[in-house]
Amino acid sequence: MSGLIALLDDVAAIAKVAAASIDDVAGQAAKAGAKAAGAVIDDAAVTPKYLHGFEASRELPIVWRIAKGSIKNKLLFLLPAGLLLSSFAPWLIMPLLMLGGAYLCFEGAEKIAHVLWPSAHHGDKEHAEIDDPAHLEEAKAAGAIKTDFILSAEIMTIALAAIPPSTIWMEAATLATVGVGITVAVYGSVALIVKADDIGLHMVETGTLAATRALGRGIVKMMPSFLTLLTVVGTAAMLWVGGSIVIHGLDTLGFGWLYHEIHDVAVAVGHSVPQAEAAVEWAVTAFLDGIFGIVLGMLVIPFVTHVIAPLRSKMGRILG
Repeated sequence: MSGLIALLDDVAAIAKVAAASIDDVAGQAAKAGAKAAGAVIDDAAVTPKYLHGFEASRELPIVWRIAKGSIKNKLLFLLPAGLLLSSFAPWLIMPLLMLGGAYLCFEGAEKIAHVLWPSAHHGDKEHAEIDDPAHLEEAKAAGAIKTDFILSAEIMTIALAAIPPSTIWMEAATLATVGVGITVAVYGSVALIVKADDIGLHMVETGTLAATRALGRGIVKMMPSFLTLLTVVGTAAMLWVGGSIVIHGLDTLGFGWLYHEIHDVAVAVGHSVPQAEAAVEWAVTAFLDGIFGIVLGMLVIPFVTHVIAPLRSKMGRILG
C-alpha cells in the first residue's frame, strides 16, 4: 500500500512539473507572439488580396489551403531551422532578425510608394495572364504560401529572439505553440474578413427583424473601409516593428546612438505630459521608430527592385 501511495505521489509531482511546463510554454508563447505583432497584422492584411476574383464558394477552401501551407512552412521548415540557429549559431539570430526588420520596412515603404506613385506599379502580370480558374487558384495559392513563408520566417525569428534561454524542447514547444496559434488567429481572421460581406448579404436577405437586416447592410457597407483600415494599420505596424527591430539590433551590436537619441526624445516629451507620461513616451518611440522604418524602407526599395528581384527571377528561370 505504501508503495502505491509513493507511486501516486511521484505521478502527482510529475503532473505538477508538466503543468508548470505547459504554463511556461503558454506564457513564453504569448510574449513571443506579442513581439511579432507587426508581421502578424501584415499577414492578415496581405492574404485577402489573393482571394480577389474568385467565386464565394472557393474563398474558404483557398484560405484553408494557404493556412495548411503556412503550418507546413512554420513547423517543417522554420522551426527546425530556428532550433539549429539557437543551438549552433545564436550569434546569427540578431543579424537575421535585423534583416527581417529591414524586410518589414521595405514592405511598408513599398505600400506607401504604391500609393504615392501608382504609375510605377502595373499589377500582377503573372496572374493576369492566367485565364483558367483552376490554374489561377493554383497560382494565387502558391503565391500566398510563398509570401507567408517570408512573413512566417520573420514571425518565428522574432519569437525565437523573445524566448529566454531554456532547453531545446522548451524552445521547440514554444515556437510550435507560437506558430500554430498565430496561424489559427491569422487565417481564422482572414476567413471571417473574406466572408463578412456574404454574411451581411445573408442577414439582409433572410433576416426577419428590421434590426438584423440593417446590421447586414451595415456590414456590407463597412467592409471596403475596414479592409482599407486594415491595410493602413498593417503598413504602420510593419514600419514601426521593422524600424524598432533594426534600431534595437544596432544598439545590441554596439551602434546605439540612434536608439538612445529616440529614447531621450521620448522621455523628454513624456515628461511634458505627466498625466499620461508612459503612454506618450511609448507613442513617441513608436512614431520615431516608424519614421526610421519609412526611411530605411525607401532606401531598400531600389536595391530590391534592381538587384534582388532580377536575381530571384533569373534563379526561378534556372530552377524552373
